[in-house]
Amino acid sequence: MIGGRVLDTTALAAFATGRPVYVRALVWAAVEENIVLAVPSAALGRAWSLLEPEHHAALQVLLDLPNTVIDELGTASALESGLLLAASGQDDIVAGQVAASARRRGWPAVTGEPATLRKLDTTVTIEELP
Repeated sequence: MIGGRVLDTTALAAFATGRPVYVRALVWAAVEENIVLAVPSAALGRAWSLLEPEHHAALQVLLDLPNTVIDELGTASALESGLLLAASGQDDIVAGQVAASARRRGWPAVTGEPATLRKLDTTVTIEELP
């Protein structure tokens, strides 16, 4: 089974801004080791909206890497995310898609907001940003 990481909005923003540098190191190590980086489309949309325009080019670099895949919020993943949100009493579709993607893939979610994901699914492995 191919391993990887699921990057949430905070991880995407950290890569784009270089703060903390941990995420850039993680991404370049993933490139070297051929580790897949999954980017949920809802998290990507939020990252684009939160980042200042001067950081957009760096985010695009991440998206253009050969080991980056976009998890689209299609019908099946919307259902999976929505049911996860309903079961936990939450309503953040971005966090829901991140948690659902990490759970489905069996990969850690890289995040600066671990409490949000833990409320959704305590079984998802969290790789917390320093």
